[in-house]
Parts: sequence; structure tokens; C-alpha cells
Amino acid sequence: MTALYWQTIGEGERDLVLLHGWGLNAEVWGCTLERLTPHFRLHLVDLPGYGRSQGFGGMSLAQMAEIVLAAAPPQAWWLGWSLGGLVAGQIALTQPQRVRGLITVASSPCFAAQDDWPGIRPEVLSGFQQQLSQDFQRTVERFLALQTLGTASARQDARLLKSVVLNQPMPSVEVLNGGLEMLRTADLRLPMAELTLPLLRIYGYLDGVVPRKVAGLLDVSWPHSSSLVMAKAAHAPFISHPDEFAEIIRTFVTEGGISSENAQ
Repeated sequence: MTALYWQTIGEGERDLVLLHGWGLNAEVWGCTLERLTPHFRLHLVDLPGYGRSQGFGGMSLAQMAEIVLAAAPPQAWWLGWSLGGLVAGQIALTQPQRVRGLITVASSPCFAAQDDWPGIRPEVLSGFQQQLSQDFQRTVERFLALQTLGTASARQDARLLKSVVLNQPMPSVEVLNGGLEMLRTADLRLPMAELTLPLLRIYGYLDGVVPRKVAGLLDVSWPHSSSLVMAKAAHAPFISHPDEFAEIIRTFVTEGGISSENAQ
């Protein structure tokens, strides 16, 4: 049986859909919920094949976006972290009338490094794909540890991420491989340059997955969007700096702008 896990909580008038990253599930937002629920009606989703959304196999980015959008409110703000940012971007491209605004967190329209583009070396992503079939849990743990390196709370944050994975059903190797394939091959840089909806990109200065140089490059090629680099955060700023993160989201959505005080 295939069913998408979807939970709605919160007291605000605005719908905000939260999409998690590779290997994880909606429980990853636990640190921020009490800070966001007074302002939004939050929609917590386990992406197809992840956590409690079991029964899905490997799929393309377009297929994943279509499945998530089918369960979503008619119009909503969308927030996507890491891989979730790719999914949210794909949704904004295919059904822009359903998206009131878009926030990407520690995400990139092109995760793989290229000659003129900073990112993860393709052979690193291919290596993760090969290792998944040999030592599934160790590979996931290595990727989670990579996401928190450099922050003051790195060890504690990595433990939290690991508990989020282990406390829910694990994705299959097929689903995880499909997610890594999206990270390795997707390139939304040119199509997303055409979007005109409100768009905020949040980065961690210490992020070892999405280099902060991406922020400056997209400032030039996506002049309609805004960016903010959180000075002491890595790949999971909503875990390491939940208060600042929630305030950035609230300000952008409800007041139409952002404060630069968290930027570097």
C-alpha cells in the first residue's frame, strides 16, 4: 500500500508546507514547530518512500513533486530543505499558481559540482550510492554527520538527525538511491531563473554540502530572489539555530522581507 504521510498543525492563517532532506522524514522539523505553529498552518510531509510514506519505489524528481503536490492545499508557501528544496522548486516550476512563495534551506538547484559551479563532487555522490548496498546504515550516518560539521553543536545535532532516522521506518535502498540520483543529476538553475514568485534562499556559512558560494552566484543569475547566509550554521540551520531560523521564516512570509542580522 502506498500512502503519503501528511500531518497538519498550527494556528496561523497561512499554509506552509515543509519538505525534508535525503534519508530523513518530517520529524526533523521538531525543533522549530513550537516557534512556527503560532504563525502558520504547517503541513508536515514524509516524502514518498521516506519515514511513514512507505510503499513507494525509486522515482524521478518530477514524479516525487507530482505525488507531493497532489496532497497539498490549493495554495501554500513551500519550504524545502536540501533535497526538499529541489522538490519544492520543481513544484513551483510545474504549478506556479499553487505556490504563494518559496523558501529553500541549505539547498541548491544543482547539487553536483561542475566546472563553473560549486557543489558535491559527482564521484562522492556515486560513492554513496555504491556504499548504500554494502552498509546501508553506516552510509546514511556518514551523510548525516557531514551535514553538521563545523557548528558549535555539531555532535549533538548529528545525534538528533540520527534519532530522527532511526525512530521512523527506514527508506529502502532503492528510494535512497533514487534520492542520490536526483542530487547527482538535477539542474534547475536555468528554469528557476524564470520564476517570479517570492523566493528566499537560506544558507549556512559552514555548510559542507551546499557551499556558500552558491548564494552569491544565484544572487546574480536569480536577481528576483533574496538570499541570507546564517553565519554560524551548517547544513541544518533550523536545528542549530531554531530561534533565528523561525524568525527569518516568519518575517519573510508575513512581512514580505528579511532581516540581515543573521547574515555573514
